Amino acid sequence: MRPAQIYHLTEQAALSECISAGEYSPASLPEDGFVHCSAGRDTTLAVANDYFSSADGPVVLLEIEVSRLSSDVVYEAAAPIDGGEASHLATAVEFPHVYGPIDTEAIRAAGILGKTAGGFEWPQTFDTLDAITGD
Repeated sequence: MRPAQIYHLTEQAALSECISAGEYSPASLPEDGFVHCSAGRDTTLAVANDYFSSADGPVVLLEIEVSRLSSDVVYEAAAPIDGGEASHLATAVEFPHVYGPIDTEAIRAAGILGKTAGGFEWPQTFDTLDAITGD
């Protein structure tokens, strides 16, 4: 059984730039053809550590309600991004890929990942998308 929620990670500045007309469409969507997501806390944190460890600003976790998406979600083998590490591949065989923009109404909550010397931590609190983007 697939989870009701999936997660997407992005830098806070990029999130604000990629929201318009009721959808979130990351810059990588046209090239990749889908939005990279993950399922589960351990896998999501491993992805954060692999791809966002050198982020300049806050890293945002979007909690997405799958049933509210108008784009298809397909579970597929990992599609590693150039320049990232691969430790997240040990935590999951398949990852959810959203084939199209993410409807903002499907984003249930957003939180800023904590960061320690050991890596990223799950957000202490979650808020609305508007609160995170400042809209």
